[in-house]
Amino acid sequence: MDWLEALILGIIQGLTEFLPVSSSGHLELGKYILGVEVQESLTFTVVVHGATVLSTVIIFWKTIVELIRDFFKFQWNDSTKYILKIFISMIPVLIAGLFFKEEIEGFFTGNIFIVGIMLLITALLLAFTYYAKERQKDITYKDSFIIGIAQMLAVLPGISRSGATIATGLYLGNKKEYVAKFSFLMVLIPIIGANVKDLMDSKIAVASSVQTTPLIVGFLAAFISGLLACRWMLKIVKQGKLIYFAIYCFIIGSIAIIFSF
Repeated sequence: MDWLEALILGIIQGLTEFLPVSSSGHLELGKYILGVEVQESLTFTVVVHGATVLSTVIIFWKTIVELIRDFFKFQWNDSTKYILKIFISMIPVLIAGLFFKEEIEGFFTGNIFIVGIMLLITALLLAFTYYAKERQKDITYKDSFIIGIAQMLAVLPGISRSGATIATGLYLGNKKEYVAKFSFLMVLIPIIGANVKDLMDSKIAVASSVQTTPLIVGFLAAFISGLLACRWMLKIVKQGKLIYFAIYCFIIGSIAIIFSF
């Protein structure tokens, strides 16, 4: 992998991690087009996911600090309840990671036909939000678990994590601003945990498979584009313009299916 490929893939990861078009699906398509090797892609994926996690932390740093501060007051306050909801949302993806990790990894083999099908599913999820009744409901414990199931399904390449979780929250009648913020915060611990586990299992040798320069370029590209995309996505959800991304996913998914033959 050279620095230009790293730059392209980093931008793809940063933009698509937050926009509802599936970062994993677009990375698989990008790797397929650029011919990036599997071991290189695993190493690179850890780095760029770390960059987008950092983007999320910076965007929501005030909220994160407030949640942590209030949590350590050891009181049953709003922050404690919110953190509990985040942990509840993590249960489905934790189960998937512990018991179905090998099966999930089997989807990340450059099979763009599967990516195309999953992008069409993402398109449907986003399109149906156009008909969801707008309500001002707060996220309940039950809602957080259901949104967590959506996040679990989004481990498949082509299913947008932000798209699936935000769409599910809107179907449940949650307030747009609430569900968008919850969607971005709920993924922090699972991503960090998955990356740390991969490194501890020695399945990814960062220094051995990809040179330092491409990793740095990819990290910076994903970080900067992630900052922009996260802020943009928050505005998009408030304005209810997810239908445009549904059209985009339908087009890209259809193209992927056609080229798979």
